[in-house]
Amino acid sequence: MTDSSVFEVAGQPAHNRSERVKQLAELGFTWADLEEEPYWIDQIVIMNEDVYAELEAAASMLWRIVDKTVRYIHGNHHIYHLIGIPEILWEMLDRCPIPEEGLISRYARFDFAVAHDGAIKLLELNADTPTGYVEASIATPWLCRQAGIRSVNERMAGLVAEAWGIERPDTAACIGYGEHLEDSGTIEALVRHSGLDVRLVDCLDLWVDEGVLKDSENREIRRMFALYPKEWMSVDEGGDALAYAIETGNLAMFNPPHSILMQSKGLLAAIWGMFELGLLFGPEEREVIEKYMLPTYNKPVFSGNFVSKSMFGREGGSVKLYDNAGKLEVEDQDGFDTSVMFPTVYQQRAELARIRTAEGEFHLLTGLFILNGTPCGLLGRAGGLITGNTSHFIAIGVK
Repeated sequence: MTDSSVFEVAGQPAHNRSERVKQLAELGFTWADLEEEPYWIDQIVIMNEDVYAELEAAASMLWRIVDKTVRYIHGNHHIYHLIGIPEILWEMLDRCPIPEEGLISRYARFDFAVAHDGAIKLLELNADTPTGYVEASIATPWLCRQAGIRSVNERMAGLVAEAWGIERPDTAACIGYGEHLEDSGTIEALVRHSGLDVRLVDCLDLWVDEGVLKDSENREIRRMFALYPKEWMSVDEGGDALAYAIETGNLAMFNPPHSILMQSKGLLAAIWGMFELGLLFGPEEREVIEKYMLPTYNKPVFSGNFVSKSMFGREGGSVKLYDNAGKLEVEDQDGFDTSVMFPTVYQQRAELARIRTAEGEFHLLTGLFILNGTPCGLLGRAGGLITGNTSHFIAIGVK
């Protein structure tokens, strides 16, 4: 970490960690320690307020660019193929009405590389099933208040309530509900913040009966929020039946089906390709793309210093980093490698700031949630060159 960094790490871990872990669990963050390993780092990263203001503005502009691109490619099966959208989902995407501008996904998260000097580069967008919501919306504001540091995450719960007040899901689901701490805690927090009476279920207990989704008690589900990656409909048993329930209008899914177009990392390659060809984007949009996006392609055109990853990789799975000479430097060993099922995207590498914490020195990945179309919540993750399943959560405040 350099002396002139736009980040600083404040505080030292409390001696009573077990008591603080218990307090966080009572708030709904029950995985601060995982299998007796500290997932949460009990310190605060402070981001320079001018850098945060730029980050928020960049996210807002990039959100509009992504939204515009999805509308441009909607119905184009050639581009669906190029960005890795499973063919079984094409009819669903074509038949379902595309949501209003800026709201294709009401629950999303950008991941940025913010360097020590404040340079901002977009790495990817999780517009389908982002996690980290509890860490950002519940743990971060509480930890920042404890430390006397400003949090910009206070609006998150209210924006979820606004979004769900419009979507009105009757059911919220995840895989392994009641067993998988993070996913279960995420949908529980979202339901609590929505203020609605929503039933919580396990995706594995659901089934489709003549185009109607039902739960284990044979109850019909008509409107569902699910932490279920839509690309898995192409490989999961019953995925085609679920797609049929959506495309026939028997089930409204949140995020909506078109969020998978945003979710594909191939969409970033499509945006970059149209930027290079001078298509679609006006002068201001082109400035934003050039400043905040990284050259990204669906072919390995770089001679060195690039990243390869599955178009539908998650939690670092499938990521490989290549050095200046084009040689493999490091690859993810922990996440599931989805590149065996989905195409690969190639992106220029970007610098992540390094932070020195009581748990060691890490690279910092800066997440920024987009809820109901509004940039609103920072998520800090401290890990290696690749931010994967073994990374830590560290709260980010602003000063």
